[in-house]
Amino acid sequence: MSNFLLYYFMIIMFIFGCIVFISTRKHLLCTLLSLEFMVLMLFMFLFFMLNFLNYEGYFSMFFLTFCVCEGVLGLSILVSMIRTHGNDYFQSFSILQC
Repeated sequence: MSNFLLYYFMIIMFIFGCIVFISTRKHLLCTLLSLEFMVLMLFMFLFFMLNFLNYEGYFSMFFLTFCVCEGVLGLSILVSMIRTHGNDYFQSFSILQC
């Protein structure tokens, strides 16, 4: 019974991460942090679900690899945005400028 409470807790935390991801529109860094929080909750849910079903955790290594690649891409976009615009505000970033 306590495993199901843990699953519900992780689902609720994932939903909170989605809400923060949708509502954060000022800084790119806050958006990336909420995205990483959602990925962490998905990893925990996947890990506990694989342990509950007595499967190997081999798939979780693939998931972590893709999560690291996603994080690196987000940080590279953040660094290039700071180098070109001087900050990470979405208001100063315009699609019309090259």
